Amino acid sequence: MNLKYSIISVFVLLLPFSVKAQTYSLDQCKEMVLSNNARMNNKMLEVEASKEAKKAAYTKYFPQVSATAFTYRFTDPLINMEMPGGDLPVYDGNPANLQTASQFAYFPGAAIPMLEEGVIGIATATQPVYTGQRISTGNKLANIGVEVSELQLRITEKEMILETEKNFWQIILLNKKKKTLEKYINLVDTLHKEVFDAWEAGMVTQNDLLKVKLKQNELQMNLSQLTNGIELAKMAFCQFIGVEYSENINFVDDIEISETPEMYYVDHFEALKNREEYMMLQRSIDAEKYLTRMQRGEYLPEVAIGVGALYLDIMDDSGDGFGMAFGTISVPISGWWEAKHKLKERRIKEEQNRNRVNDTNEKLLLQMQQGRNTLNEAYKQLQLAKISVEQADENLRLNQNSYDAGMVNVSDVLDAQAQLQKSLNDYTEAQIQYKIACVNYLQITGR
Repeated sequence: MNLKYSIISVFVLLLPFSVKAQTYSLDQCKEMVLSNNARMNNKMLEVEASKEAKKAAYTKYFPQVSATAFTYRFTDPLINMEMPGGDLPVYDGNPANLQTASQFAYFPGAAIPMLEEGVIGIATATQPVYTGQRISTGNKLANIGVEVSELQLRITEKEMILETEKNFWQIILLNKKKKTLEKYINLVDTLHKEVFDAWEAGMVTQNDLLKVKLKQNELQMNLSQLTNGIELAKMAFCQFIGVEYSENINFVDDIEISETPEMYYVDHFEALKNREEYMMLQRSIDAEKYLTRMQRGEYLPEVAIGVGALYLDIMDDSGDGFGMAFGTISVPISGWWEAKHKLKERRIKEEQNRNRVNDTNEKLLLQMQQGRNTLNEAYKQLQLAKISVEQADENLRLNQNSYDAGMVNVSDVLDAQAQLQKSLNDYTEAQIQYKIACVNYLQITGR
């Protein structure tokens, strides 16, 4: 029994270590957000919806089949035949004897109702021959709808990837800050031990020891807040990429940077053609032209041919069926009065759209230039931050040596340690900002 409890106790102690940590790379997070994010799923559904609209538009090329059937019964017959009574000659089979018949039969008379009830059915198949190009134009508009929805999906994909990069690197930044803070805490703890020994030896005042203790308390509070912030950031990121949050989830910490901004440069006028936004603008120009053509088609004649079948049962018999072929021409004569104004309105809208396209293209070029400037600025900040770390590290070393030699007080060492922590954090932030600037510049240049 004791052996059994010992085994269970060991298992319980080892259970926390048996849970395998989940570690995701940036590429894995990008794949997951494209598969799991609700916004991405809705955009993919929009593409499917536009494809169905395209298929629906294509059906307009085929004959339109319709069928109608109705039955009726009137309260009174529409036709009521009255046959008077009287003597009728008896027919012996010889028509010549009808005029000189010698035998007669009495007929009392009768009323015969007609068209009191009946059934009518009609089925037609109509094939459009000419509709003012509205069917073909409608299909072209449907094609543009599919293209635009696919371009919007690609835009959303890039936006999701950029947002994933930002959130991913924000977590890495917080983790780096936590590691830097823990190193800072170790430095202060070491300094506290040195100051405590010096205080016991009467070499420093109690005020110096108190300063170090206060700094220790401050750093522990900062560590607690930072730890909570990291957990909240991980929870939000897991929800964003569509995975279940776990305390064991970690992310690959790799922010090595070797590329210079020049490696990302492209010609902006050439890159403009690769932007999904630019392609959508070009499609909008085509769409406006097709809408004008659709408007014009409403004022043109429509020609159609067709076949049909008619069934009539209105005389209380077995009913009769008839076949037919027909052709129709529809001319919207009164519509011509408004056509001039409607078409002019469409041409004005086309002009408005061209102005909007030109303005947006200029803004896209400006956005790319701003992205390049941001990239250059982020790289400069990275270089300066790297130099600051080197200087802060040297400053701490000099102050620590001076403190050991009794040339400076403990406040100078604490300040030097704080400056090093700030420099390390600034350097990490500069690395993150440069990576995000690279991704942003790639996105806005159509890559």
